[in-house]
Amino acid sequence: MKVLPFKIPKPENNAIVFQEDIEIYFYDKLHQHEEIQITLILEGKGTLIVGDSINYYDKGDILVIGSNIPHVFKSDSDEISKSHMQSLFFSNTSFGVDFFYLEELQELKPFFKRAKHGFKITSSKNLISNLFSELKKATKFKLFTSLLEIIRVSSSANYKSLSSFIYEKKYSEIEGKRMQAVFDYTMQNFQKDISLNTIASVAAMTKNAFCKYFKKRTNKTYFNFLTELRIEHACKLLIENKDISISEIAYNSGFNNISNFNRRFKEIKKVSPSKFKKEN
Repeated sequence: MKVLPFKIPKPENNAIVFQEDIEIYFYDKLHQHEEIQITLILEGKGTLIVGDSINYYDKGDILVIGSNIPHVFKSDSDEISKSHMQSLFFSNTSFGVDFFYLEELQELKPFFKRAKHGFKITSSKNLISNLFSELKKATKFKLFTSLLEIIRVSSSANYKSLSSFIYEKKYSEIEGKRMQAVFDYTMQNFQKDISLNTIASVAAMTKNAFCKYFKKRTNKTYFNFLTELRIEHACKLLIENKDISISEIAYNSGFNNISNFNRRFKEIKKVSPSKFKKEN
């Protein structure tokens, strides 16, 4: 299977695809597809990279990933239970080029604006989850009306953007494999020291070429990306492990210096690690 682009398998003439994934791990290859994706996480948790940003997903999350946004779900390796998600796939031209521009559907515009960078829905989750629960045995007409209702609810719900920058051009297959290798190596080794020489060799590039390549496609340096991944991991540990000291969390997240950890944490999260722990 090609890493990029990725085609959603669908029967001919189907404008909407409902897909259920029940696996030990979700599809963990960096990929992009033309279809907009709305996903409900029923079981499992892990790291989600969307565009330029690192996020964590958990049971109950509802995620929207826009057309052709590179993304990867990386299930936590220590998860015992299976990963289970349900997803809807459709494009903004699935029902005709002008369908979503109809005057009657103008209240859906916020959904498509937010989808350009991907977003996580943070309110009205029970309502959307209930709509998803009816999809597995739904007729094509019910699938259509349910999708419109999910988009309508999502348009007015509270949300959190999943990325801040999206590389405008579609990735080629070679680029996809290169970025996949970089993300894979980083997610598996972020708790260790990673040198520029090492990560450039993973990408099969010189150091200077890799720095320019990564910055152009993510709008940030590789080491900023690495630091953000480490801080997101620390946030997860601060929330899930109340008895572990902050210094131990810093070490387990790839920081060898507690003062550097505190400084970078505050730069990114705008609060200190101890305050973050209390608030969460």
